[in-house]
Amino acid sequence: MNRLGALLFVVTLLLSILGLFILYESSSYTALLHLGDRYYFIKNQSIWLLSGVALSLVAIRVKRSLLYTISLPLLVFSIILLLVVFLPGIGLELKGAHRWINFGFFVFQPSELLKVSLTLYLAAWLSVKEKGRLLAFLILMGVSGGLVLLQPDLSTTFIIVVTSVAVYFVSGASIKEMGMIFLIFAVLIGGLVGAKPYRVARLTSFQNFDHSSISASSYHLNQIVIALGSGGLTGVGFGNSIQKYAYLPENTTDSIFAIFAEEAGFVGSFLLIFLYLFQILLGILIAARASTLFGRFLAAGITVFLAVQTLLNIASQAILIPLTGVP
Repeated sequence: MNRLGALLFVVTLLLSILGLFILYESSSYTALLHLGDRYYFIKNQSIWLLSGVALSLVAIRVKRSLLYTISLPLLVFSIILLLVVFLPGIGLELKGAHRWINFGFFVFQPSELLKVSLTLYLAAWLSVKEKGRLLAFLILMGVSGGLVLLQPDLSTTFIIVVTSVAVYFVSGASIKEMGMIFLIFAVLIGGLVGAKPYRVARLTSFQNFDHSSISASSYHLNQIVIALGSGGLTGVGFGNSIQKYAYLPENTTDSIFAIFAEEAGFVGSFLLIFLYLFQILLGILIAARASTLFGRFLAAGITVFLAVQTLLNIASQAILIPLTGVP
């Protein structure tokens, strides 16, 4: 592991540990109220963190040639899992969405695996394919993104598409190709937003948001503003959040940043965002200095999907964009 890689590992581990702390702060009340165990979420997330650290140390030692070889089988496996979510008795339906597979002892979301497997495959494919790629790329996007969209999960579809387009761009796409891609996806996104009433409602509530009169805005936006406003410059102090007591919807996932902003204030929020930006910068530097096209495309893709997901969540919690279901 070189210096940039070691620094990226340390920053990511620091963010993960900080994430555990924030998760406990935001979830202890609701976990105790609904599950009878204030440590329920933190225990589960700790297991995933330790597993992630162990797997990352293994991944460091994996040869690029092996990553290249498994890229297609892993993508096919991910697509199969995206179909499995619709099978009765195996796929788990929550709030009308089919996004998870119930393995009994844990629940898995295949679209999260697709973010990695699709990026890995595109990096491998585009590193050797120089001509006649656009149609195949669009078909792959249509299949992968379409299956996630059927769940339905527009936010994750957006992240997957943006990541894939970024990898395609880095691989040397022409201006004409990029223009065609943006035109196609702009039309599709406009149609998809208009096709579902709840998506239109989110956009409308954001457009009609009045900072001078929160009574005229949506409940979720109101609670976010209260959390951010209560935090002020230095926050109300860790453990002192009011919004975590079931006032703020999705306070352990989508809206967790608002809880942190309430407790840590502007100063704490700035430091957290700085850490994320530093992580993204390290990813960009690693991609720029990669010795192979495959390594460059893979590093760029992983950095983009982490950056897009992070910025989408924080921007929606700062009411800079409409609310999205991105944790």
